[in-house]
Amino acid sequence: MHEQDMAILKSLVAVAWIDGKFASEEREHLDALISAFGATEGEAATVREFAATPRTLADIPITELSKDDRRTLLNHAVVLTHIDGEQTGVEKAFVGELKDLLRIPESESALIVEAAEARVKRLLQPTA
Repeated sequence: MHEQDMAILKSLVAVAWIDGKFASEEREHLDALISAFGATEGEAATVREFAATPRTLADIPITELSKDDRRTLLNHAVVLTHIDGEQTGVEKAFVGELKDLLRIPESESALIVEAAEARVKRLLQPTA
């Protein structure tokens, strides 16, 4: 797995913890991303160990993220804040702070957030 992917995963751990709890849906989503990013057993263990302790915005390794990585992180962060069924006010505020931290122009970040929210709504729809 690339260093940048590890930085994205660690950043998403901070997103998952922002409301003070790491919900089972968030943990499952993080595990799916660990698999999708092709993490080795050791890398997966590193991420899970990192996730065992509450994290904050300050724990995001911003200097390890490229311009494209920052956009990928924002996209996944929005999905993660909705994955347990609702985005709380704290999570919504965190996404706003994250956009500022990532220095993504508002016009672009608004499109990323909109697309991610639409995707997560489709993911959460009950199957018929």
